[in-house]
Amino acid sequence: MKEKLALLPTEPGCYMMLNEAGDVIYVGKAKNLKNRVKSYFTGSHNAKTQKLVSEIRDFNYVVTNSETESLLLEFNLIKKHAPIYNIRLIDDKSYPYIEITNEKDPMLVVSRYQSVDKDRKLFGPFPNAYSAKETVKLLQKLYPLRRCNPIGKKPCMYYHLGLCLGPCAHEHVDYQPNIKRITQFLKGDTKEVLDELKERMKASSEALEFEKALEYRDMIRAVEATTEKQIVSLNDYKDRDFISFAANEDDLAIHILMMRQGRIFDSHQQVLSFMDDPKETFLSYLKSYYERFLLPDELVFDQQIDIESLKVYFGQKVTVPKIGDKKKLIDLAHKNAIEDLTHYFKLYRLKSEKMNEQMESLSNVVGRTVNYIEVFDNAHLFGTAPISGMIVWKDNHFERKMYRKFHLKTSTNDDYQSMKEVLYRRFQRLLIEKQRLPDLVCVDGGKPQVSAATEVLSELSLDVPILGLKKNKFHQLEGYVFNGEVTLLDKKDVLFQFLGKLSEEVHRFTITFHQDTKNRKDYTSVLDSIPGLGPTRKKKLLTQFKSIDEIKGASVEALREIGLPDKVIKAIKEGLS
Repeated sequence: MKEKLALLPTEPGCYMMLNEAGDVIYVGKAKNLKNRVKSYFTGSHNAKTQKLVSEIRDFNYVVTNSETESLLLEFNLIKKHAPIYNIRLIDDKSYPYIEITNEKDPMLVVSRYQSVDKDRKLFGPFPNAYSAKETVKLLQKLYPLRRCNPIGKKPCMYYHLGLCLGPCAHEHVDYQPNIKRITQFLKGDTKEVLDELKERMKASSEALEFEKALEYRDMIRAVEATTEKQIVSLNDYKDRDFISFAANEDDLAIHILMMRQGRIFDSHQQVLSFMDDPKETFLSYLKSYYERFLLPDELVFDQQIDIESLKVYFGQKVTVPKIGDKKKLIDLAHKNAIEDLTHYFKLYRLKSEKMNEQMESLSNVVGRTVNYIEVFDNAHLFGTAPISGMIVWKDNHFERKMYRKFHLKTSTNDDYQSMKEVLYRRFQRLLIEKQRLPDLVCVDGGKPQVSAATEVLSELSLDVPILGLKKNKFHQLEGYVFNGEVTLLDKKDVLFQFLGKLSEEVHRFTITFHQDTKNRKDYTSVLDSIPGLGPTRKKKLLTQFKSIDEIKGASVEALREIGLPDKVIKAIKEGLS
């Protein structure tokens, strides 16, 4: 290491810190590679940097032509290697958008995206799904596009009610006038919509159609209420984010005030610890953040960051106001960042430090670093609807998109055989698809379940440690099984608290899945006896309605909407009566 440090160039570039296994655990950039990398091995550091240094066994570097190049290279390297010590966007929060679909016959729909496709025609995000859905309902009544999916062979109910322009009835449909009006409304110009609604309300009232008039009145109030709920506004209907940060020696608070259609509707806060320069961490975080979310029309910053550095990431969308309303709003974002850092960072750090203590305790038990855990549980009721559930803990949070459900095929009420089946299916698939293996497998149960899991992984020649979550006779966690030994834990032990969290989550996930499976089996058998209700129609019913009672109570119109003919609807009503 000393010889390699001596050979470092003084040019700008990126460096990658490696651990004992050769994995990249941190990526950084520097104006001067030699000075920056050497700084890790001299002087004092905060707790997080000390922990990083203790794990460094080697490093690599890439020289770039300029600091600007190193900015972009750093982001690409972080994206590729996902180093554990870099700031990564792990927040699962996503906002609903209203989308005009990019099709010959477009639809107006509510969409959610983990990563936004810049080619889509999106509006928002909206504060919540209810707000977005209500807005879509309103616009579908005023400015309809296409409603049926797929397009039918003959005009449907929506067409006859004036809620669809009817590509099923007309060979050529001009959607552009309505798309223009929808766009105008969703960009914040509600005057034309309100005028039209007031005109319709007046016409309905004069025609003595008082129910329609009341409906239009409620629509007017909904539009006005949505407009009035915004706390701060500008009059140009633009989408902006006002972004600022505050930092101390260890932590960085980022605060984003989110303006849509010229009005502030929400905020995003994040408090995190940093390794080197808080400004670099701030830029790195924002780049990751806007990889997932739709870039607004304008990004407004204060003067803490050089504007040219900001433009490297975000181009001409960047502005740094010095006076006026935008300056007041960016000052407000900065004030909030200071507030977050002052009043909340202690709670954040306490939680983070406790999590590190828990993971370190578990790693000491297992004898290796643990960042990725798969936890398995089985469920059945007297051999009926046997299933297994798997949850994932990865990088200090539950990775819910990696959860899996298994319908068991070879076992009924044999928990030992159930564990063998689900472990074999899971790890055979990981091997075939050449996916990353977990650092640890946890199974809900004692020595028999651990023995079954060990047998399977041995057959597959896999070296993955297995830990059993041992329960007492009341099915409450009391300790763990590892390497054939049972260890009971005190309830105040940090490891007990962490394993308890895993146990509760896998039990919740598995039991919910089991109840859904059992309910489906219970009322699928009832539906099997109804003539004309084949697998496709039955699937539509089970997707739309959650229980037999809901199907019983469904109106004829609701059953028609999912494509059931009147003859079958009549058979359903008679069969379930």
